Formats: sequence, C-alpha cells, structure tokens
Amino acid sequence: MNANVKLGLKQRYSLLTRGLDWETTYQPKEKIFPYAEFEGIKIHDWSKWEDPFRLTMESYWKYQAEKERKLYAVLDSFAQNNGQLGISEARYVNALKLFLTGISPCEYQAHRGFNHVGRHLPGVGPRVAAQMQSLDELRHAQTQIHTLSHYNKFFDGFHEFTHMHDRVWYLSVPKSFFEDARTAGPFEYFIAIGFAFEYVLTNLLFVPFMSGAAYNGDLATVTFGFSAQSDESRHMTLGIEVIKFLLEQDPDNLPIVQKWVDKWFWRGHRVLGLVAMMMDYMLPKKIMSWREAWEIYFTEAGGSLFGDLARYGLKVPKYADIASAEADHISHQNWCTFYQYSQAAGFHTQLPTAEEMDWLSEKYPTTFDKYYRPRYEMWAQMEKDGKRFYNNALPQLCNVCQIPMVYTENTDPSAVSGRVSEYKGDKYHFCSDGCKDIFDDEPEKYSQAWLPVHQIFQGNCGGPELEDVLKWYRLNIGADNLDQAGSPDQKMWDQWMADRAGVGG
Repeated sequence: MNANVKLGLKQRYSLLTRGLDWETTYQPKEKIFPYAEFEGIKIHDWSKWEDPFRLTMESYWKYQAEKERKLYAVLDSFAQNNGQLGISEARYVNALKLFLTGISPCEYQAHRGFNHVGRHLPGVGPRVAAQMQSLDELRHAQTQIHTLSHYNKFFDGFHEFTHMHDRVWYLSVPKSFFEDARTAGPFEYFIAIGFAFEYVLTNLLFVPFMSGAAYNGDLATVTFGFSAQSDESRHMTLGIEVIKFLLEQDPDNLPIVQKWVDKWFWRGHRVLGLVAMMMDYMLPKKIMSWREAWEIYFTEAGGSLFGDLARYGLKVPKYADIASAEADHISHQNWCTFYQYSQAAGFHTQLPTAEEMDWLSEKYPTTFDKYYRPRYEMWAQMEKDGKRFYNNALPQLCNVCQIPMVYTENTDPSAVSGRVSEYKGDKYHFCSDGCKDIFDDEPEKYSQAWLPVHQIFQGNCGGPELEDVLKWYRLNIGADNLDQAGSPDQKMWDQWMADRAGVGG
C-alpha cells in the first residue's frame, strides 16, 4: 500500500479494530479461550457482530479527554465556591453516602468484569467493545470518587467506603450482584451487565439520581452523572447488540438467553430497591416517586423493548408482573428496615414529615395510608415519648439477593414472603419465587454465599456485640450512624445556616 494514500474512515476503523484480530498457531483455540463454549452458547460467525458506535481507541480517548476537562472544571468551581452550602438540606447528603458506598465500588467491579470478558471471547468485535466499556466503568468509579470526595471534607460517613463495601450488611446486596455476574461465564456476564442492568434497568438508577441531585442543588453530582450518562447510552446499545447477536447466531441460544434475562432482571430489580428508597425518602426535594419512575422506565420503555425483541422469541422477564406490583411497596419496606437498623448503617435516617407523608399518600394511594402511615405515626409517638425504636435482632437474609426477609406476599401485604429449598441436607431461605428459582438452578453456587448475619453469628465480624461489629465496619459510632436529628452533620449544617443568616454565635 502506498504510504502517502490517506485511508478512508471505514478503512481506518477496520484496521484499528477488526484488523487487530489474530489466530492461534501453536496452541488450540479452545485452550486460549477456555470459557467460550461451556455455557452452551453457539456462535457460528463472529464477523456478524455489529459495532454500534464505530469507535476506535484513538477517537475514544479524544472523546473521553474532552469530557474529563469539562467535568473537572465544574468540580474545581464547585469546591472553590463552597458548593456544599448550596444543597437543599443536610439530610440530602445521606443519598450521596449510600451511592458512594453502594454503587461506586460496583462500577469498579464492572470494570474488572468487562476486562475479564474482553480476554475470554474469541471474537474481536465484542473484545474491543468490552475493552472500551471496561475503561468507561473505571472512569465512572474514579469520577464518582473524585466528585464525592469534596463532601468527605465536611460530612461524616464517606470515609473507608472500600473497606465497608466488603463488610457492611446492606452493601452485600449490590456487592453480591456483581460478584455473581463476575463469576458467571462471559456470555452470561454480557447479558447480566450489558443487557439486563445497562439496557433494561440503568435509567432507573442514573436518571432519577441525577435529576434528584439537580433538584437538590448538587451541581457536582449532576455533572459527573451527565458525564457518565453519555457512556451509558453506548453501553445500552452494546447490551441490545449482545442480545441480537446471540439470538441470530443459533436458535438453541434462545432458552439459555431467556433464562439469563429472567435471572438478571430479578436480581437487578432487587438491587434497585435501594434507589427506590432514595427517591421516596432520602431526597428533601423530590422529583417523582419510585412507582412513577418504574412506570416510565420499565413498564413503558421495557414494554416497547420486549415488544421489539419478540420477533426473536424473547419474552418479557419472568416475574416482571410481580416486580411491577412490588413498586407500590418496596421503597417503604426498605426505608422501614433502615429506620429500625440505623444504629448499624453508615448514614442517617429520619421519619417522613407530615408533608412528606401526604406526598407519599398521593403517590401511593392504594398502599401508603393503609400499610405504612400507621407504622410511621406509631414510631413518631415512640420518639416523642423518648422510646425511639431500634431493632436489635439480626434479621434472616435471603440466600440469593442477601436482603433481609422484609418483603411481603404479593397477594397479602400483611404477610412476610418466604420460600425454602433444601440442598445437601441443609435448608436455604429466600424472599421470593424469583430468588428461589435462581438458587434452584445453581444451588452449588449460592449455597456458598457470604451472608453478613451468618458471619456475625459465627464470630467472624469483629466480635459478639453490636459495638464490636460496628468497629469492624470502621463506622464512627454516634457520627456515621443513628438519626439525622442531633447528628454532627445536622449540627454543623444548622451552624452554617445560622452564620449565613447572621445569627450565629
């Protein structure tokens, strides 16, 4: 080829992506890619993989560098102008604590997962796509940590988040989700993260969270959210390409893919219960209810998606109807749990105000006043009488999603939902049919789960007393936990506001 001839965009793209492929010589291909076939997926032609965004690494780095430049300019401005004073209320920061400890480490887990997948797929197309998404996920973890590090200068609960990720009871929920995905095969990982989470459910995480940040004056979080969301659009497109590619390659792939879609939809739905709680209870200025978000981003958008995928034979995930019915309950049941166990959490809780309960009543007209308002009113009276209720018992956990068994039967919201399976002479407990199905399909995997409550009872979490466990978590007792009212965070905020109003002493 003449070195002076300028390559066209298509030629350049091909050489910098597909042109990087290679064939094995002195080792058989099945030894180089040992995980490519054990899941039962059949691929006949890797060249049929379509690259949705046609990005080369050169263009990828230029694109991301420009986003970084804009992001850090905003973060510097936010810090220099004491942006923390512009948020709606001190209690809003608890949502950021939950995000940093619960979500940001999982971005890093996703980075490692896509790195692994990129090594173990024989096709160059998905390898390049996995490499770029791996870099995206690493960048998301870094930008989130950098953004939220500003709040760490002023508020409690942001320290030791990597240590807490591996130990704190409620953080085992998102952690186990990603560890489950990372210990699956490469194709299942792509379905779990690339499709079920990134395409079907990611808007339920990022859009409400970033909108909530905007409503509550948190410019820094809004900025990293929008910086990440442009990557999420690429991830969503990759997720749908995975589904189409697998289903077009061989009809035998359909039942395997359907099982994975069912599994990872349910697992993702359970993780997003933390976001539901954040939207309904942790944002002082609310944007929409979890029920409204579910209707927009799953019922409507998901309905259209699975309508399009019906031509491949793919069905709406099993138990999608149960998840939709739970949208009327899940945020309330989660917040009630954290209120009872706020002595063991890394953020503060509070009861909803009268105005907030009226808002919840309006958004959940068939459930809130009947099932949850009486509970909050009882707890409020107990607080008033100096008998604030703390649950000091350790809850039973679901052996799959690892959430305490606090959810109720879909047909009877007054009865706790519980399912049981036996495996090798032991009994395992689950919060739902969805989690039980997942266990029954792979009992060897889930019977080995690291369950926080079990580990505490076995003496593996610092000691037998609550204070021992909290120290093992590295929680600052009396600062990171308990109620928002009277916390060091709230006292500091009240002093800031008094100083601003000219009445501080």
